[in-house]
Amino acid sequence: MDRNLVLEIARIAEAAALASAEWVGRGQKDLADKAAVDAMRGTFDSVDIAGTVVIGEGEMDEAPMLYIGEKVGTGRGPAVDIAVDPLEGTNLCAKALPNSIAVLAIAPAGCLLHAPDMYMDKIAVGPRAAGKVSLDKPVRENLEIVAEANGKRLQDVTVIVLDRPRHKEIIEEVRKAGARTRLISDGDVSAAILTAFPETGIDLMLGIGGAPEGVLAAAALKCVGGDFMGRLAPEDEAQRERCRAMGIADVNQLLTMEDMVKGDDVLFAATGVTNGDLLRGVRFTPEGAHTHTVVMRAKTGTVRFIEAVHQLSRKPQLQRLVNAQMA
Repeated sequence: MDRNLVLEIARIAEAAALASAEWVGRGQKDLADKAAVDAMRGTFDSVDIAGTVVIGEGEMDEAPMLYIGEKVGTGRGPAVDIAVDPLEGTNLCAKALPNSIAVLAIAPAGCLLHAPDMYMDKIAVGPRAAGKVSLDKPVRENLEIVAEANGKRLQDVTVIVLDRPRHKEIIEEVRKAGARTRLISDGDVSAAILTAFPETGIDLMLGIGGAPEGVLAAAALKCVGGDFMGRLAPEDEAQRERCRAMGIADVNQLLTMEDMVKGDDVLFAATGVTNGDLLRGVRFTPEGAHTHTVVMRAKTGTVRFIEAVHQLSRKPQLQRLVNAQMA
């Protein structure tokens, strides 16, 4: 893919973040999500790609825009798979809590797993522990591996986990081993990304979350040399059948990062909606708005942080998307 798409996907993530940021702290998560979807969809229309959404807001009958299978872009560029979460952490946005982001990944057609909308058991680490941990290893063994890889004492290792009753055993095992847990209410794409940046203090992500979010996390970690593994966790026969219909014959298969994101020609972008560990949130000013975005490219391993100042009065389409949310 053309490396100039890096700037285009940054622009798409920024648009979604700007539109949803109007709803920060207003307690309206669905409206915040719709704002992000509309803005992301509208911005895709100006990008020269022949894109197909493989990770999106739902099926065609559930989502009016950015549904799985939807075609986006002008159709004049390369054929690409697209994974999006226009507003990861809708509750975080609604409550003005940290780490709500707008996120997307792009890869050549056929390179992103068409993950069904169900749960996935996950493990994520940064580059130093890549290739060393596994979902098939006990929690304590993974902790010891990560501690050694990151040059830390076991008691200084921090594991980020969604605060859910289903994770009671994982949390107990981590604490019994002497390591730390950081419990979060939402947002495990953001959580997985944090493991790749030492300054965040997060060493390992464990637990069950959404499978589509797993593909986005795998794309991000592939860009920075981290590692991600997942195993689908269907809850009934209908979900198991859906896996088979999407080409996943063995629902118990351990999915590696390569299974979810084939090759190294993948681009990833995330823009902060609310302030977080890695990205600052949108800040509106009398003149416009400031955004903070991370953009990654797997082929080169390049990670860029983009601080943008948006003069909304000079961007009529973007200004309409932002202003329309509060109309």
